[in-house]
Amino acid sequence: MSHSVRQHLQLDIEAYDASIRSFIPGYEAMLERAAEEIARVKPERILDLGAGTGALAEAILERSDMSVVELVDVDGEMLRRAESRLRRFGERVRLRGQSFNDPLSGCDAVAASLALHHVADMGAKTALYGRIAQALRPGGVFVNADVTMPGADPDRAADYAAWAAHLVGCGIDEAQAYRHFDEWSDEDAYFPLDRELRAMREAGFDAECVWRQTPSTVLVGRKRNVSYTE
Repeated sequence: MSHSVRQHLQLDIEAYDASIRSFIPGYEAMLERAAEEIARVKPERILDLGAGTGALAEAILERSDMSVVELVDVDGEMLRRAESRLRRFGERVRLRGQSFNDPLSGCDAVAASLALHHVADMGAKTALYGRIAQALRPGGVFVNADVTMPGADPDRAADYAAWAAHLVGCGIDEAQAYRHFDEWSDEDAYFPLDRELRAMREAGFDAECVWRQTPSTVLVGRKRNVSYTE
């Protein structure tokens, strides 16, 4: 699996952290809530899947002086940006240039932010959730901060209208907002909230939505004491 944020969003990596706040409603609040949910289990080792520029990892690391976060991403430019951003955390940061579809090592928590929507098939996504469950130690937690969208109109159209209104409020023309949605759909797949929760439960998690600001969503899965088989 390969992915380039520069090509996908058509912006320089240096502009990503500013631009993503225009693109994603409640971006900072979403990361804060995700980091809080990770911190609840007092994890020693955390995997950050599709870690990007390290914004979520930074929020997690700031909540603990013990946790080690391993940032996993196939985009080398993003990882280099993350390395610079997180240098102050020293050896508590590890970078791994690989796909989150590669084998995952054992950990206490798995986090992802605006990354797993690149898995376009729900069967493949459920299988990924299963591999995450297998990687987690007893008591582990999986936190996914991402976009969810209703499967059909009128709810789907209403959520896109609300999303477009956010972009307009950030100075982006409404027509351009909808062009962005169309462009992003080449690589992004936004599933309904209830389907995401069902997939997490099928993979062996007790799952719930703990925060949502349309369409941004934070889902939490707590590992059950059962094994998952594909």
